[in-house]
Amino acid sequence: MSTQVDGAGDLTLRNRLAQTSLWTWTVVLFCACSAVATTRLQWDIHRGLGTSSYDVGLYDQGVWLLSRFDAPFVTLMGRNMFGDHASLILLFVAPLYWIWPGTETLLALQSFVVAAGAMPIYFYARRHLESAAIGCAFAVVWLVNPAVNGTIFENYHPDSFLGLFIPVAIVSALTKRWRWYWIAVFLSLLVKEDVVLVILPLGAMLALRGETRRGAITIGAAVAASLLGMFVLMKNLIGVPTRNGWRIPFGGVSGFIKESFTNPTNVIQYLSSEGRLMYWWKMFAPFALLSLLAPEVAMISLLVLVGNTVSNFWYQFHIEYHYSLVAVPALLIATIVGVGRLGIGLRRVLVAVVLASSLWCASLWSYIPFRIDEYPHWTAEHPVAVAAEEMYSEIPPNAKISVFHSTAPHLTHRKEIYQFPNPFRIVLYGPDTSKEGQRSPLADGIEFVLLPRNLNGENLKDWNAVSADFYEYKANSHWQLFARKSP
Repeated sequence: MSTQVDGAGDLTLRNRLAQTSLWTWTVVLFCACSAVATTRLQWDIHRGLGTSSYDVGLYDQGVWLLSRFDAPFVTLMGRNMFGDHASLILLFVAPLYWIWPGTETLLALQSFVVAAGAMPIYFYARRHLESAAIGCAFAVVWLVNPAVNGTIFENYHPDSFLGLFIPVAIVSALTKRWRWYWIAVFLSLLVKEDVVLVILPLGAMLALRGETRRGAITIGAAVAASLLGMFVLMKNLIGVPTRNGWRIPFGGVSGFIKESFTNPTNVIQYLSSEGRLMYWWKMFAPFALLSLLAPEVAMISLLVLVGNTVSNFWYQFHIEYHYSLVAVPALLIATIVGVGRLGIGLRRVLVAVVLASSLWCASLWSYIPFRIDEYPHWTAEHPVAVAAEEMYSEIPPNAKISVFHSTAPHLTHRKEIYQFPNPFRIVLYGPDTSKEGQRSPLADGIEFVLLPRNLNGENLKDWNAVSADFYEYKANSHWQLFARKSP
């Protein structure tokens, strides 16, 4: 009997595959090609020393430690990985390191997860606009979006999971597929403490659409997850609920509000400086501004966009960085909803406009898929990268080391690795900023130091201050590996 059941299951699967439309297979192919292309390019960038301690090496070390059932205390940044951000989703990534450990695993995972975000968008557009071809067009709009690809090429961030979870959550909310909705919301809340900025307005949209109970539960879960992440998990691990309060100008939230009333001219000048207005244009332009046709859906991204704009952290209001990814799904899905409110004839014209606008913006501000050969980076065959590779094998696997930032992601599978000049001089290390510039007692335990020959500036001064304790162990034309002298 079990054989018959298994056979029936196989037959059902074959039937489903046979009934899958050509458009669906086309979208799957687009997603796969995009993921493979971005993965290959990311790997080449990584092998060419284009990645760094921040923000690849620290995640590689943290996940590697988790995979060995050790506490993920990341010595590259001097704090527990979950104290830096409440990214508990990385617990699900650790098992991958039992099979394929390394930075390249994270980079490939990021590419494939973000590319997969096109699938819920395709299925929703196909259903809502009653056209698989239009659904395919919107999948392409996602895959070429500059903010989406900006995340892929900004080292590695757990935020990339939101490129799949948030589209699934919004689509499931709009189509009332509640099981998928709650799964997507739950997984999103595991990604980072600040995902509340998009989950909370998602719950508000549900409440406004008549799903009051589900909306209230969503809002409550978002606020609770954020508070638990910051004031329970992060505070217990590093002593403070967040290290990013300084990013709000004029002295924090209260200072910003006060300045808005007492000196609004200053606030207006601030909000229009450093390309902040251009940031909004770059977020909406790929959709030909048609996100505004469904403002109740686009509003899901409002807190993220406002937060990024208010921040004095330059990276947040530029689309090349991961802070903008989470805002894209709502803007794109709002475009689909808005276009669906128009007549069929006008729909096709506007979809063509959106597709053309997205391709145009991608050609200006993105590297995939059009400008893949123009992405500025050293390849894996670059002489400096090849020379660095020679040095890696010379370092004992359990040695305590301090290394140049671009070599760190290649050497992170150990309990103690530091980004030079740490721990000889504390720089961007640990939660206590009062220790910045001091020597750490950990410096006495460093066994090897890997540095480029062409050191200059502060790095050269830092090395000259400690070099007497080391001797040249190995060297080539580009790199020097130093070992501590015997006492």
